[in-house]
Amino acid sequence: MLEPLNEGFLSRISDLLLCRWTCRHCCQKCYESSCCQSSEDEVEILGPFPAQTPPWLMASRSSDKDGGSVHTASDVPLAPRTNSPDRRCSSSDTSKSTYSLTRRISSLESRRPSSPLIDIKPIEFGVFSAKKEPVQPSVLRRTYTPDDYFRKFEPHLYSLDSNSDDVDFLTDEEILSKYQLGMLHFSTQYDLLHNHLTVRVIEARDLPPPMAQDGARQDMAHSNPYVKVCLLPDQKNSKQTGVKRKTQRPVFEERYTFEIPFLEAQRRTLLLTVLDFDKFSRHCVIGKVSVPLCEVDLVKGGHWWKALIPSSQNEVELGELLLSLNYLPSAGRLNVDVIRAKQLLQTDVSQGSDPFVKIQLVHGLKLVKTKKTSFLRGTIDPFYNESFSFKVPQEELENASLVFTVFGHNMKSSNDFIGRIVIGQYSSGPSESNHWRRMLNTHRTAVEQWHSLRSRAECDRVSPASLEVT
Repeated sequence: MLEPLNEGFLSRISDLLLCRWTCRHCCQKCYESSCCQSSEDEVEILGPFPAQTPPWLMASRSSDKDGGSVHTASDVPLAPRTNSPDRRCSSSDTSKSTYSLTRRISSLESRRPSSPLIDIKPIEFGVFSAKKEPVQPSVLRRTYTPDDYFRKFEPHLYSLDSNSDDVDFLTDEEILSKYQLGMLHFSTQYDLLHNHLTVRVIEARDLPPPMAQDGARQDMAHSNPYVKVCLLPDQKNSKQTGVKRKTQRPVFEERYTFEIPFLEAQRRTLLLTVLDFDKFSRHCVIGKVSVPLCEVDLVKGGHWWKALIPSSQNEVELGELLLSLNYLPSAGRLNVDVIRAKQLLQTDVSQGSDPFVKIQLVHGLKLVKTKKTSFLRGTIDPFYNESFSFKVPQEELENASLVFTVFGHNMKSSNDFIGRIVIGQYSSGPSESNHWRRMLNTHRTAVEQWHSLRSRAECDRVSPASLEVT
């Protein structure tokens, strides 16, 4: 049979819970009820309070000393305690202890203000010194000067030269009178059923007379115009009309189709460039017309007369060549595949070009071997797919160079030079060097890459191997 708790133990438990919440003394003193005997002890609420006694408690004590009605914990009579185990608590003793606990709680609640304002000081960590400096995160700030803002500008975007004039606000008549480069007639229409854009180059008029930069031009009175068509920013997949001989009012009447989605076509810009062909001199750019396709109704279609404006492209592109290189160390063979070329410079007025490629192996500065492809008639986009193999020992590979020259075949005179590149020890440019380096790092694997053809003078200037071939 369990013995009921005596009155003394229950009273001590209540005093322990109450004193632990109100006093700053240890639990032992709370259990012995020695901390609540003196009315002069400081009362402190546990929590993030300042170390000194709160002002509201000091004011409460002064009111008590002046005869206030607020009771302190010391005014509350303690319940009698006994250590005898034989005594059992009665209902009157239990109610007395409960009443004492209730009076103490109500007395403390009357002392505490409803919402005290507490000033919590920041905790400082670190070594204490005589001079305390606040530790704050430093913010890196850059001081700007007026010169910093002007350095962001790109002066070429605001230049007033003839090649960057804003012609959007000029009419075609004003452009024609200002530049006097002639006009171009063309049309566009998009086929939603087959998803392609059709560009029709119709004719041109009032083209200026030829302006040869050297004395090799024979006819200074008439031009041999043709038109290149592309959709910017893609200038590689361009189309080219035939050359019209000795006329300033050429009639082309040629159509070209671009396989492109409708939404993508609206983001492109149609660029038509009129050039002047000359067999014995370099081709010259007469002028250009650019039309953002987002500004026209592609489905309905339409045709326009547009005045030509000067082009910043002074040099005519010579075309591109697709090559594949592969080296077999065990056999000591350097394999070369001439796959195709596109948009080659036209060398014949009537039928385009009859292009072929000459491949020459140069070891150091000595010509070792020469091979060439067959020529294809009447095209500027030939497909060759021809392979060649050269005997090159592995120890001599680093000193080898391959010179690729594209010519237009001519039955009556010497072949017409179109363009050249050099790949190997004396490469003609960064693209050629990158192709050679990739081939050296991947033996027994064919490496393909497109190359833009360069002029003979440019190759001779940067590559000694170009000077050793014809």
